[in-house]
Amino acid sequence: MENNWNDIVYLKLGNERQKNAYSIVDKLKIFTILREYNPTLVGTIPIEIDILESDLDIVCEVYDLEEFEELVIKSFNKYDNFRIERQAVKGLLTSISYFGYSNFLIEIFGQPKPVIEQNGYRHMIVEKKLLEISGESARKKIIKLKKSGLKTEPAFAKYFNLKGDPFDELLKLSRLNKEELILFLRK
Repeated sequence: MENNWNDIVYLKLGNERQKNAYSIVDKLKIFTILREYNPTLVGTIPIEIDILESDLDIVCEVYDLEEFEELVIKSFNKYDNFRIERQAVKGLLTSISYFGYSNFLIEIFGQPKPVIEQNGYRHMIVEKKLLEISGESARKKIIKLKKSGLKTEPAFAKYFNLKGDPFDELLKLSRLNKEELILFLRK
């Protein structure tokens, strides 16, 4: 069964770190505050390949960056080391804010495109499929690569022997369904 990724209730049934993540997101009311922007937790925690340093990555669909940033600043600037910036990400002006709470760094990423088309979401979905196909051994080895200092996408690229830019290669793979991924991995 496929997760409804923007409904984080699945985290309550997960591992200890997922339960902690749920508790923090719920306590800070992040999804309630940002509800009109389709907030979705992406990255390593939802698919259980996080390490201690992993942050909570929340992606949002944002077309009015000014309005979005006003809400983010008003709601979260009281938390540790809050900062907000704009930058072009793959040609799209994007709002990225960061702050700390409890033992987590939280990143809120607002981009003018649907969440399911954003790279962070697409990476997470293909990584989940690759893990489902490859099993627990692959998950453990990828976590080990991450603990050795690799970021998530390079760790997947190394494990699955992907050539080229890891971020781009995973985006290419994200267009494949599970059966196509199985065939790709057999090559």
